[in-house]
Amino acid sequence: MSELSAGEFSLVYNIMSLAIAAMLGSFIFFVSARGQLSRQYRPAMVMSSLVVAIAGYHYFRIFESWSAAYALDAAGRYVATGKPFNDAYRYVDWLLTVPLLCAELIAVLTLPRAQRNSIMGRLVVAAALMIALGYPGEVAASAPMRHLFGLLSTVPFVYIIYVLWVELSRAVTAKTGPVAVLLRNTKLLLLATWGFYPIAYLMPLIGVSGSAATVGLQVGYSIADIAAKCGYGVMIYLIARAKMEEAGEVEADGILAAPRTA
Repeated sequence: MSELSAGEFSLVYNIMSLAIAAMLGSFIFFVSARGQLSRQYRPAMVMSSLVVAIAGYHYFRIFESWSAAYALDAAGRYVATGKPFNDAYRYVDWLLTVPLLCAELIAVLTLPRAQRNSIMGRLVVAAALMIALGYPGEVAASAPMRHLFGLLSTVPFVYIIYVLWVELSRAVTAKTGPVAVLLRNTKLLLLATWGFYPIAYLMPLIGVSGSAATVGLQVGYSIADIAAKCGYGVMIYLIARAKMEEAGEVEADGILAAPRTA
């Protein structure tokens, strides 16, 4: 555990607190927003709610572990208390939330059942492999082991990005107007947020060490998680609403239209 200045400790402490608040606020919004969607889009919103609920719980545990791992000394520095900081909570969280993040996007695209089930099945397996292979490298004491498991976990990571990018690209091609814009922005959000994780993973291998690495990882992971879970869920909601408006399922005042009968 690297010694930290008061500012470094507080930065991580506050960003984790922000993440907890963001996950809690997003959960309340997603649960409330479910009733504003038609039946076909509600599963995606339920998955968004699950993602932030799971993440919020794990961030609370990470926050507690961070607080217990450091104590302020007489010189005004934060030093290790001897209690380990359990960053493995992140990997447990990702093991549960990454498959859900993949599934909620596929769900909102309303693909044919056979195609949807096939894609979801492949993405869930790839996500589990990515997290399972990444963790041994994260805790590895040697650079070669970190390189090895980093390379192995990159294979399913690239596959996930490729599948989601292809499906989003096809959806954008088939749509125009607000839906197309939202789908395009979701592609960009996907790259911006998911692209940070391998960069953070490589920090110890490119010379970033000590307190800079500790603070950089915790702050970076937290910001990426807020964008990838809360922001992503909001995009899923906006896509669903835009598709409903396109289909005439939303009245002028924004409430659900009455179901159409033959």
